Amino acid sequence: MKVVEVSHVESSPNPHGVDARKLYDTENAVAVHMTIKPGESLKKHVTPVDVFFYVLEGEGVVEIGDEKETVKKDSLIDSPAKIPHTWYNEGDADLRILIVKVPRPQKSTRVI
Repeated sequence: MKVVEVSHVESSPNPHGVDARKLYDTENAVAVHMTIKPGESLKKHVTPVDVFFYVLEGEGVVEIGDEKETVKKDSLIDSPAKIPHTWYNEGDADLRILIVKVPRPQKSTRVI
């Protein structure tokens, strides 16, 4: 059994400048723990594979394609491949999200 604690994984550099820690990376899927601090946001980007987001803590605004919605803890959001998306933390507390990409991307995410 492999147990990974978020606090023991280093944040990976990313174009968004937020805390992003890869917790799981196999040929089938990738899982990343992301913390978006108050006032931070992600750059709009396109992922080459399907992604789902699970909000672990906080509240934020997610924009996928032409849709934009405020979501909170214990929400699961489906983001289809090749659709521009982004996140905003307009609140006053950290927004923590689990991001799962399935299948594991063979191409890089593209910032637009």
